[in-house]
Parts: sequence; structure tokens; C-alpha cells
Amino acid sequence: MSGHLFSGRRKFLQQTSFGFGGMALSSLLMRDAVANEKNPRIATDMTARIGHFAARAKSVIMLFQNGGASQMDLFDPKEELQKRHGEQAPNVRGGNANLAQTEPLMASKFRFSSCGQSGAQFSELVPHLGSVVDDLCVVRSMYSNDPNHPGATYMMCTGNNRPGRPALGSWVTYALGSESANLPGYVVLRDPGVMHSGGGMQFANAWLPAVFRGTELWAEGDPVLNLTRSDPRPLGAEANRLALLERLNRIQQERFPQESVLEARINNYELAARMQLTAADELDLSNETAETERLYGLDDEVTAAYGRQLLLARRLVERGVRFVQVLAPPGHQVWDHHADINNRLPDICRKTDLPSAALILDLKRRGLLNDTLVIWTGEFGRLPTSQGGTGRDHNPHGFTLLLAGGGLKSGYVHGATDDFAFAAAEQRVSVPDLMATVLHQLGLDHNRLQYNVHGIDETLTDAKVTGAQVMHDLIA
Repeated sequence: MSGHLFSGRRKFLQQTSFGFGGMALSSLLMRDAVANEKNPRIATDMTARIGHFAARAKSVIMLFQNGGASQMDLFDPKEELQKRHGEQAPNVRGGNANLAQTEPLMASKFRFSSCGQSGAQFSELVPHLGSVVDDLCVVRSMYSNDPNHPGATYMMCTGNNRPGRPALGSWVTYALGSESANLPGYVVLRDPGVMHSGGGMQFANAWLPAVFRGTELWAEGDPVLNLTRSDPRPLGAEANRLALLERLNRIQQERFPQESVLEARINNYELAARMQLTAADELDLSNETAETERLYGLDDEVTAAYGRQLLLARRLVERGVRFVQVLAPPGHQVWDHHADINNRLPDICRKTDLPSAALILDLKRRGLLNDTLVIWTGEFGRLPTSQGGTGRDHNPHGFTLLLAGGGLKSGYVHGATDDFAFAAAEQRVSVPDLMATVLHQLGLDHNRLQYNVHGIDETLTDAKVTGAQVMHDLIA
């Protein structure tokens, strides 16, 4: 029965002259039957699918802090660094060329204190994240392999520092689809006025079917790009235009049956039809209570922009979206403090700290944190040495990231860097290790999740080369 409906749905789309209105109604009526369709070979749509084994998490929110936050000023205090301020750095290398550093060690200006029952020390710059430390899994021993922003961004977002690979969100939705019928399965939230280093490739599908590319939504104004015409046309004219476009798409698809972009285009039209009926209400933040708006800092112009993005991220996973990627607030490499770090770092922390903690609190009180894995991370960290006397240069050898929910340990600090917070020294975690662990929590084996490209079975983690493994010490 479901196969008959699936074929009828496609025939209907080929022949219809009703336009989006008819498409939307028919799509909603047939959604449940189509949801049972499974392609055992290659997934080409967002139909919800099961993983390789029982999952601890259903969705992911990745808060990507582009530029590289300074671990020794935020999450990883070092007494030795404080004591040896101004001395020559021993065996420290970094920067764009990853060269030995000639400038002296530079102590952190900021005070640290023990937070929560776990007693983990956080900086005075992140008091709100410190207040939810007992819900966090703090990994202080992360390391990467590229000292430059683009390569390190690709590494953190795609598992490889070469451009042209599928993003983590693309792999996840390829494997699992989405539980939302009326919203994209993989959503990217960013300020419309800026695109950070790495550009669109940090949420690209690459050689996975095009439907698994991240879809950009805005947290202000009309959240869905190009859904509503700016110059409305008469109903009949619009319906005829869309019907003609549908027929042309189908002709092209018949000529090029293996072209995933065409299938993605058709799927997106169907999704757009459903979104016309539902998206405005589902993404309308005015439905939130005044208390929730205050929680995310929407009543303060400093925190409002990022707060709106994170509140929208919560609404998205609440409605079944599988993967939400939130880019940092406006500003070129906003965490990239080569100079004036003592003023610029507090500024970006004021914008992001309260909303980030609010997301954790809100997910927890709504019963969503167990099923949602939150990742707070940049592409690398900073050096313990001075750069020009007031800043810190790039450092891929050791940095801190924060995790929450999704079946991971809470109130737990994993690993350590050396005495200067320069390099991961204990219980080291690579970016591919992180990817393998995220997939594991979603019920996916990183070695079994494959896509054949020109005869090669590609994976997210490329474990034969990287040695990626699930970090079971992070799992509750």
C-alpha cells in the first residue's frame, strides 16, 4: 500500500496543476505513508531511519565558536603559566606556520574559581557556563592537525582538513534522516551579515546527496529564506509557473536519474510546500514566555542576537530537527584574538556566555537534554605565549571543548594539557575521536557508516588513517 502511495505521489507531482497549495495539502495527507518507505542501499531523503544500534541521543546542537577560544583564559587554568609569565617558552610552537615561538609566556589576566559540585574551575569571563558545569562534560585534552582557520574549520566540521568533504550534520542526516516532516533535517543558524572562515563548505554535503546539505535559517525577521515572494502574484499565475517548473524538473530527472541535485530540488519543493503551512508558527519566537526570553538574554542588546539563535535551536530540536549548527556572532574570526585579548575576549564572552548556559538549562528543564547532544567548540585553541604583547596566536596542539547531554557524563572533566595549557598531554582526544563518539551516541558505528565515491567507501572519521575511536570515558 505504501509503495503504491509513493508512486502515486510522484505521478501526482509530475502531472499536477494545483501548484504549491495543492502540493502542500497532498504532501501532508500522504506523509505518514511515505515515511515508511526505506531505500536499503542509498538514502536520498529525510525519512527517519534507525541506526546500527540503540541510540542515546536523537539530535545534535553544535555551537561553533569560529576563531579559536583561549583555553588558558576560559577553561584550563595553569599555575605554572602564571608563575612563569615573561619567561621564554620551552618547546612551544604554533601560529599559521606552526613555528617555534620566540615571544615569552603570557599569564592569564582573568581569575578562576571552582564551580558547582564537581569543582571544575572556570574563568570569571564565563560565569553562566560555570553555573551549569555539573551538566557539562569538559574535555581539556582536545587536539587537531591544522594551524590555519580554513583547514581547522573543515576538520572540526567535516572530520578532515581538506575542503570538499561532507559536514558532520550531512553525515548524520544521511544516516538517520529527520523526525521533522515540516522543517529541514540539518539547519544552520548564522548572522546574515557574515560568513566565517571556511564559508559554506563547513555545512556542505560534498558528494553525499544534495538534500543533506545544511539549510540556512535566520533567527531574525523571516527565518526561511526565499519561501515567500516579495512581489506576490495572482494565485493562478503562480500555480501555473510552479506546475511548469515541476514538469521541467521531472524531465531533467528522467534524463539524469543519478543526479542527486535534481532529487534534492524536488524534495525541497515538497518541504517548502509543507513549510508554507507550518513554518511561520513553528519558528515564531513571539510564542515564547517572557521568562524564557529573559533566560536567553533577549531583553539585553548584548546577548539578544545570539540568544535568539540558541532559542531557535531549541525550538528546532524540540520539533524533530536532527542537527542544528550555530555559528558564532558577527565579527571576523570573533574568537581570534591576535591582539588586545584582555578586552576582546571579555566582549565575545558577554555575547555568548549567558545564552549558551540558557540553552543547557532550557533543554534540561524541558526533558530534552538527555536526547540532545550539545557541542561548544572552536576549531583550535590559543598559545600560552604572547603575540605582540597583547594577544595569542593559533594553537591546534591543545584546547578545550564543552559537551552536554546525549548520554555523556555530566560534571566531568576529561584529560589535561601540559603545565602551560599548550598541548594535550593526558587522555588525548582527536577531532576524529570526537566525531566517532558523537556518531556512537546517535546509534551509529563510524566504521560502518559509509558512502561509496568512485569505488572507495568513504567514512566520516577515516579511521584506518586517523585511528579514530569512540571515547568511552566520556559516556555515562
